[in-house]
Amino acid sequence: MKIAISAAGSTLGDDVDPRFGRCRYFIIADADTMDFQFIENPGFTAGGGAGISTAQSIAGHDIDTVLTGNCGPNAYEVLSAAGIKVVTGVSGKVVDAIMDYKSGKLKVSNQPNVPGHFGMQRGMGRGRGMGCR
Repeated sequence: MKIAISAAGSTLGDDVDPRFGRCRYFIIADADTMDFQFIENPGFTAGGGAGISTAQSIAGHDIDTVLTGNCGPNAYEVLSAAGIKVVTGVSGKVVDAIMDYKSGKLKVSNQPNVPGHFGMQRGMGRGRGMGCR
């Protein structure tokens, strides 16, 4: 069983990244042997459509399941259409997330758990809310 985990780093000891579309890396792991590779996520710096492009990219890696903190509706739809199960609400170390999934502690999600554009980290920006024009 091949699993993709949104990750903050490139090893099994790194944290699960709570963002799917804008995570820095994905760990692609064989849950049975714990062999793994990492890939950089091209959606990490995308201006828009990161969830869709990331989901399309990940679907090309012949995985069964995605483990992540949050997954929006567009990415969820692409993954589901590709027959990939999505598990949201995942946190902690990548290795622990894999073990928790294998032991049945993590359950497959039946819908996205955040609205679209959730991971864009919009802030006030320069001059906003201060009366500047």
